[in-house]
Amino acid sequence: MTKQNEKSHENNMLIESKWAGACLLAATLLAGCSNTPHRAPVEDRGPGAKAAPVVANGASAAMPSDPTKLLPGAENAGKPGYYMVKPSDTLIRIGLENGQNWKDLVKWNNLDNPNIIEVGQVLRVVPPGVDPNAASTKPVTTARVETRPLDAAKPGGLAASGATPASAPVVANAATPAREGDDDVQWAWPSGGSVIAPFDDTKVKGLVLGGKAGDPVLAAADGRVVYAGSGLRGYGNLIILKHNNTYLTAYAHNQTLLVKEDQTVRRGQKIAEMGSTDADGVKLHFEIRKLGKPIDPAKLLPPR
Repeated sequence: MTKQNEKSHENNMLIESKWAGACLLAATLLAGCSNTPHRAPVEDRGPGAKAAPVVANGASAAMPSDPTKLLPGAENAGKPGYYMVKPSDTLIRIGLENGQNWKDLVKWNNLDNPNIIEVGQVLRVVPPGVDPNAASTKPVTTARVETRPLDAAKPGGLAASGATPASAPVVANAATPAREGDDDVQWAWPSGGSVIAPFDDTKVKGLVLGGKAGDPVLAAADGRVVYAGSGLRGYGNLIILKHNNTYLTAYAHNQTLLVKEDQTVRRGQKIAEMGSTDADGVKLHFEIRKLGKPIDPAKLLPPR
């Protein structure tokens, strides 16, 4: 065998050796993969399992480290005046659907971190010291709160920050007996636009008013801003006003918010500019809620 042939033979043997080693490594890796496959996490929905917590801004958080730990407020499950957190809930939504300020929910439930609530957690949704049975049939009221003038809106207004509830200070309101006359609200239309979708208790929980971007959005009655931001999915840039202990109003999809939380507003005051945030076009979604329940605004608003 010539030297050239010997050299070629050695090269072929080296290549075959490397190839065999690579195959052995690949086989080892495949065997390892078959023993520890990378599957997506599986959520245990069996008896006693706990669902993932819900972060107040709508994002999903990690499962609790101790699945045997009782959820806060579990002893109050099913009692009047209490609410069990469901998937996708936020403090803002719970407050809206129970006619309460989310900040009051933080205080009444001694929440250390208002940004995190857990699915299955039971929250108090009426003030301490108030009979929940009475609260379910007549409005719950709070003590008179010192008001301050609305800050003059700067050109362009205050852009919606989308801040989570933890960014605002908690305001403590003491409970008092129910006031008479909570139904004596002087209502006004929140926009000059025409109604493009009427109230529907199953689909449209308010009125949808048309218009163009930048049209004024007006407070429908005197009240106090209890939420201004974009933390409630499906509503875009949203303002919620509390008019008394019976009525809330909500103004959704704005392009610009002109008021801040805890400011007092007057009926007919410009609080936002119409827009299309989290919507398929420019519109104002307007709700009136009585003790947290959506009602037809057309039955309360004055004739046009």
